[in-house]
Order: sequence, then C-alpha cells, then structure tokens
Amino acid sequence: MTTMNSDRAASTLPLVSVIIPAYNAEAFIEKTLKSVLSQTYQNLEVLVVDDGSQDRTPEIIKSIAQHDKRVIVLHQKNAGVAAARNLGIETSQGEFIAPIDADDIWYPENLEKQVQCFLESDPSVGLVYSWSVDIDQDDLPTGIFRAAKIEGEVYVTLVCHNFIGNASASMIRRDCLQQVGGYNSQLKEQAAQGCEDWDLYLRIAEVCQFRVVPDFLIGYRKIANSMSRDSTQMAKSHQLVMQAVRHRHPEIPTALYGFSSSSLYIYFAHQSHYFKDHKITLFWLGKAIKSDVVTPYLRLGVYLLALQSSLGLALQLMRARVGLAENPSFKSKETKNRMTLDDIKHQKMAIKLKLLVGDAFHYFIPKLARTKRIKLKYGTVER
Repeated sequence: MTTMNSDRAASTLPLVSVIIPAYNAEAFIEKTLKSVLSQTYQNLEVLVVDDGSQDRTPEIIKSIAQHDKRVIVLHQKNAGVAAARNLGIETSQGEFIAPIDADDIWYPENLEKQVQCFLESDPSVGLVYSWSVDIDQDDLPTGIFRAAKIEGEVYVTLVCHNFIGNASASMIRRDCLQQVGGYNSQLKEQAAQGCEDWDLYLRIAEVCQFRVVPDFLIGYRKIANSMSRDSTQMAKSHQLVMQAVRHRHPEIPTALYGFSSSSLYIYFAHQSHYFKDHKITLFWLGKAIKSDVVTPYLRLGVYLLALQSSLGLALQLMRARVGLAENPSFKSKETKNRMTLDDIKHQKMAIKLKLLVGDAFHYFIPKLARTKRIKLKYGTVER
C-alpha cells in the first residue's frame, strides 16, 4: 500500500483526530506517542488529555508537543478515562476519531489502512476496526491475539461478545459519533470503569455499520497493574452496560446476556491465569458457569484452564505449607515469551480457526433471536 505522507495527500485526505487519555502514564506514553506520530498516514492531529496525573506524564507530553506541532496537550482534574476522551473529542476537528490508550501502540500502517477502508466503504459505515495482539512491557507479543471478520450489522453479536477487544483498535466517523453521544463518564461515578468502549461500540452499532481491516495493527498492552486487570470493576461495568441494553432492547432474548457475562468471565479467568492468580482464575470460571450453564461446557479451553489452575493452586499451597518460595528458575509467561509480530502472523491455522469460530458465532447468535425484531435506529432488522 502506498504511504500517505506527501503534502498533496495530506491536503486532500480526511483529517484524523487521535485521542489519548493519560493518567499517570509516564511508563509508556512516550512509546504510544512515538507509534502514533510515526504512522504512514500523516494528516492527523493528536490530542493528549492529561487526566490529573501526579507523575511525569505532563512533562513528557509537553516535551513531545514542543517538537511536533500536531500534538495538542489538554489538562483536566482527574475525572476518568471517559471524560478525558470526551474532552479530546470535543476539542478535535477531524472527520475521523481514532482513540488509543496511553500504554498501547499502533503499528505503522494502522491509520492508513483504516482511512482507506473508510474511503472505500458506504457512508453507512461508522466504525472500522483492526486486529490486535497482546504485548508485554517490552512491546513484545505474548502470543494472545484478537482477530475477527465480523462486519455489517453487528449489534446482536456485539451484545454477546466485544469482538473488537479494546479501545485502541477502532476509528470512528465523527458524524456517527455525534449521533450517539460520547463515552459514558457516569460509569466512573459508579465505580464501574472498564466497558466504556464496549458501551460506545454498542450505541454506534445501533445507527451505523462496522467494517474490519484484517491485519494485526494494534499492540494491546497487558501488564500486572494495568486497569484492564481490575476484573471486579469491569464486571460491574459490563453489568451496567447490559442493563442499559436490556432497557433499550427488551426484545433481545435473556439467554444472550448470560452468554455475554459468561464469555467475559472466561476472559477474566484467562487473564488471571496468565499472571498465575490461580485462585482468582477458578473464581471467574465458577462465575462463568453460573451465568451460562451450557456454553462453558462446550469450550475445551475451559477444562484445560480449570485443570491447570487447580494444579497451580495446589502447588502454591504445598509450597506455602512447607515454607518454600516460588521456584526462581520458573519465568512467568510475561517475561518468558519472546515472540515477534511475524510469529503471530505465521500462526495461520490458529488465525483461521479463530475467524471460523467468529463467523459461526456471528451467523448463529442472531438466529437465536429469529422470532424477534431487533429495533435499531437505522431500521428494524429482521433476523
């Protein structure tokens, strides 16, 4: 694909507004900004919203802004990620809005390919997303990735599963965003942060269609102290988001909400297992089974996860009982794994399997509501 960094291209292509909320982000904000400013697509503005940071975040972003006039620094008292994103969006000028969290990274062609997808799509398309890989503190892939080819009218599928996966993987048409409003800042007031992006995606799916860029272009950082690991708060956030969906769409079968909760809890279990929190892993697996008494038993990974965590917990208890410390020769997956992005791309069978499961999911889940009418704002859709 031809890069879009000439003056002529910049004057004719749409302006993209990149929105970065930053709270105590000194560890990674420079890497994040570097990945944004080095995009092959150059006609952009970057609005970094300092959300009342108490570390060196303001100093770092100010220094970068002095060397690149595309970077605009905004400040607010600590009000949460949703309020910070909304402030950035309100101040921005772009035709397209591209959010990215302050610890994630974009690979060089992300914006270019997302813009190109928009330019080749119907105006009814309001959101374009790319594929993601989880990365560690050294920007190296952990081996976990998100890939789907779910497109078009995605509302019912999105209720069951956030196939986009994170807040840094999407580009949103401003006109569509203005129709649905911004991020829900009330979730923070209810101690329920974590699903602001999912909530927004659902409201966008009511009025616009989705498209995908089938390429790994997002590095989604996973470290032990990241906010995304606050599973309890995120579970409450999901509950409140789904309550709002139920209120707007009582015609959606109740079983789909149980499926949605179960899928999220299994995701929490995998994250806890990754960081060797075996007790918490088993807790979330139990919650998943209580939420949906059918589908967890159909997932081979659930059995493997339960077995591994049970053995891991038993080993930890044995070591604690005899006073042995953790084996220093054992490295966690986070520090042991030294994969590259190419290694992920070469896992063709795993990618194909994930896409196959996603396609089947997108086909059959709406069929569960085939006797219902999903009343969306862009028209009643027969399922």
